[in-house]
Amino acid sequence: MVKNKTVKDLQQEVDSYISQFKEGYFSPLAMLARMTEELGELAREVNHFYGEKPKKHDEDEKTIEEELGDMLFVLICMANSLDIDLETAHNRVMDKFNTRDKDRWTRKDS
Repeated sequence: MVKNKTVKDLQQEVDSYISQFKEGYFSPLAMLARMTEELGELAREVNHFYGEKPKKHDEDEKTIEEELGDMLFVLICMANSLDIDLETAHNRVMDKFNTRDKDRWTRKDS
């Protein structure tokens, strides 16, 4: 497994995986439903680990890391299917936070 992959690497890796199947990417609406399912699974894991609802003895052990990975995969699929460069999207969001929200929270002392 390659370490230190770029966002572009991740998008290309997912595209190579999906491209080997005739079905290709699901529709954006289907992927949104899938992302919602994955978010529910992530919420369940967070609730089991940090919340008041412990797992039942017969429930499979999953990790927050695994569920975040599932969400990332679906997010990349959606971006790829819509020809969205996630690095560009990330840069736009960071620019927004660094300008609009630059004084929103209390900064740590330097």
